[in-house]
Amino acid sequence: MTAPFGKVYLIGAGPGAADLITVRGARILAQASVVLYDALVTPEMLELCPLAVKISVGKRSGQRSAAQEHINEQLVACARQYPLVVRLKGGDPMLFGRADEELTALESHGISYEIVPGITTALAAAASVKQPLTKRGVARSVALFTSSTAPGEVADTRIPECDTLVQYMGGREAMLTAQRMLAANFPPDLPVVVIENCSRQDERSITLSLAELSQGLPISSGPVLVMMGEAMRTRGTVKAS
Repeated sequence: MTAPFGKVYLIGAGPGAADLITVRGARILAQASVVLYDALVTPEMLELCPLAVKISVGKRSGQRSAAQEHINEQLVACARQYPLVVRLKGGDPMLFGRADEELTALESHGISYEIVPGITTALAAAASVKQPLTKRGVARSVALFTSSTAPGEVADTRIPECDTLVQYMGGREAMLTAQRMLAANFPPDLPVVVIENCSRQDERSITLSLAELSQGLPISSGPVLVMMGEAMRTRGTVKAS
């Protein structure tokens, strides 16, 4: 008897560059019947699934995107119609990817799924600027966080208690975070590295202080990641902790 649903794969596309997807992710993409992809997935990445029906489902911070409920419905509808469905997400599906809602929708319909991890932007950004997120004697803990919230949700203004702070979907939110950190007596000269369009051809990065970040970001046209902490200080000038 034929199964009523196809199988769904949630695949992490990585930070942007097509060759930073995992080998497993690329192999499954090549076999996909249909691919539902986020706005941050590049055209080069979509070349890895030439035979698939491609459906854009938006999901870019600060811009209009498909409602999550509609994406869930599309996933279920595609699983009814196609044998191999891919939900292609920027970065890693399990980090700021709304995976919990999509997995719940699939589970409620008894749809089989697997998750293929991807390189999250924090790791790609650290590699790109050659600044480790941890350093012996300086930084032994890392917090990945975002201030972005769902409509109607109250923003969480708490500052994570870690040596290195990495703020996803930075933009204006990173400026507000810096202001709160200064008010909480973080040092004004705390080093900050900002990366825009990580791993893409138009990637840009700047280094500044926490005090400078509190005045605003000079770059913010593309997806922005902000890394803060002594681990971001130029090697050779790291302060003792």
